[in-house]
Amino acid sequence: MKTKQIKISGIVLFLAVIFTACNNTKQVTRVNEDAVIDLSGRWNETDSRLVAEEMVSDMLMKPWLEEFEKGMDRRPVVIVGLVKNKSHEHIATDTYIKDIEKAILNSGKVRLVGNAEQREELRKERADQNEFATKETAAKWGKELGADFMLQGLVNSIVDSNNKQKVVFYQTDLELTNLETNEKVWIGDKKIKKVIE
Repeated sequence: MKTKQIKISGIVLFLAVIFTACNNTKQVTRVNEDAVIDLSGRWNETDSRLVAEEMVSDMLMKPWLEEFEKGMDRRPVVIVGLVKNKSHEHIATDTYIKDIEKAILNSGKVRLVGNAEQREELRKERADQNEFATKETAAKWGKELGADFMLQGLVNSIVDSNNKQKVVFYQTDLELTNLETNEKVWIGDKKIKKVIE
């Protein structure tokens, strides 16, 4: 009799666990994409966007831009190179690079060209067009826009913790270099400090 009661209790407990697990739905709330939500204290999309916008704004206000425009009588062409992640956590630097490119392009002050990977894909498409498209509509070879400057950088972090409190410090450094002369024309940094309790 006790064995039968134990089996029935076990079955009831098992079904209760299954029912609870299946019925455990999470509530999802859609928010504005610009809303600042920082759940973990890690580098997030808000940090990426704000740092990119602030750094690009600083870069475009410095003397190199006016000097170039006076000497060349045109807007400079910029390519965004690598931004290395040397922080303690995984940071999607591709997303950060896209935020930088967006801020550069939206400024209207400089021209932007694709990186090496993008150019390679475009060249393959151009080759296909020259073989399969009509002569009038095929993209021409030798019309690419060469970059005058390359923007590169890194993201670093320092973590300080004591018991349940933690301070995370991020520093993003970017450098703009003249591709012809290797002269660095701008160096900027942005710091973020987060206290996590």
